[in-house]
Amino acid sequence: MSRIYRTLPPAGTKIGLAFSGGLDTRAAVAWMNEKGVEVYAYTADLAQPDEKNVSDIPPIAMDHGAKAARMIDCREAMVREGIVAIQCGAFHLSSGGKKYFNTTPLGRAVTSTAIVRAMREDGVHVFGDGSTHKGNDIQRFFRYGILVDPELRIYKPWLDPRFNEELGGRKEMSELLERIGKPYKMGTEKAYSTDANVLGATHEAKDLERLDTGMRIVEPIMGVAHWKNGVAVEAEEVAIEFEAGVPVAIGGRRFASTFELFVECNAIGGRHGLGMSDQIENRVIEAKSRGIYEAPGMALLHLAYERLLSAIHNESTTDLYFTLGRRLGRLLYEGKWYDPEALMLKDALTRWIAPAVSGRVTIELRRGDDYTILSTEAPHMAYDPEKLSMEKVESIFTPEDRIGALELQTLALGDNRALLLHYLDTVKRLGAGTTVTPIDKILEPGD
Repeated sequence: MSRIYRTLPPAGTKIGLAFSGGLDTRAAVAWMNEKGVEVYAYTADLAQPDEKNVSDIPPIAMDHGAKAARMIDCREAMVREGIVAIQCGAFHLSSGGKKYFNTTPLGRAVTSTAIVRAMREDGVHVFGDGSTHKGNDIQRFFRYGILVDPELRIYKPWLDPRFNEELGGRKEMSELLERIGKPYKMGTEKAYSTDANVLGATHEAKDLERLDTGMRIVEPIMGVAHWKNGVAVEAEEVAIEFEAGVPVAIGGRRFASTFELFVECNAIGGRHGLGMSDQIENRVIEAKSRGIYEAPGMALLHLAYERLLSAIHNESTTDLYFTLGRRLGRLLYEGKWYDPEALMLKDALTRWIAPAVSGRVTIELRRGDDYTILSTEAPHMAYDPEKLSMEKVESIFTPEDRIGALELQTLALGDNRALLLHYLDTVKRLGAGTTVTPIDKILEPGD
């Protein structure tokens, strides 16, 4: 039996729907209610910056026909997972040195597991959300949902031909809500779509699908449009303090929770436009998409964390951090944040690297990603100015020691030179008579 319903389940079926309160999910609740299924709506509080009051959303679902509606507080969980991602360097996308901090994949990991846990408590074992067949989220919600509830089945209205035939566009969805006496007043239509949580905002689709349209059409929701000359941005010094890999203070001020500290990081980074990036990425279906991302708090903490990391750990350890972190970032992107291979990488990076990262980094933030690191302090650092000082100091090794080290390298250099000469001689003798089939013979028509 397939886990995925191609069409609407029988009347009376309980369906859990991730409910955002927008036009599409309002229409989905109303449509499924008319068809006789029981809709249970679940709204995640992610401290999303594009919502004034998340607690207003569940009553909207009830008003449109849901049998029950719940709000699930995911704020602390979001920040917890965001800190783990920073500790692991779980970011595989980078363009021109600017990173994408995987804020949407982290949001899906937290949201879908929390919602399906709540559904299981309510005896609901069919899960639906607003993801489409072309995106990454359809895979993320599917994987996390079944991981939490092995009995789970999936029904996504946007994969149902009948739903798409009746409510295939915003016009048809608006007409349905008009008919049932729940008209939806759409705001000003933007030139792109936005999805956000406390870790960051994603802007994509519509005009942003064209690469001749830049970041300048985006109105940031987590900070300032730093590219606008008329936007005033004053330089600011900020000191970020970590203990055992966890941020604990800003400018000496401690907070009641890591969530509150992170909100302050968003405010600080946001007023400088820190952490905005323009990325072309490979979706899980191996086709490319483009997005504009905001993540001011993640960018600020990541900057301070990696500064301490480079001062504290040796080169081999930091190399593993970058290599394993990139691999983990892709697993997170694919909806595998809680799979065994991801847990193995997270365990290594959070157990053997993060606990040593304690200290304070003071940074001057200016405009966008323009900043200067002013000082780095830590109780333990592999960095020691005495080791390689250009001044006359007592050194742990002498010029004679260095000469001996260089002489030892002669052994390998001689072997390498002989190998290269042998390789060149072999290539000359191969000539045009190689037996390897040229690739053009495979790809082009002919004998």
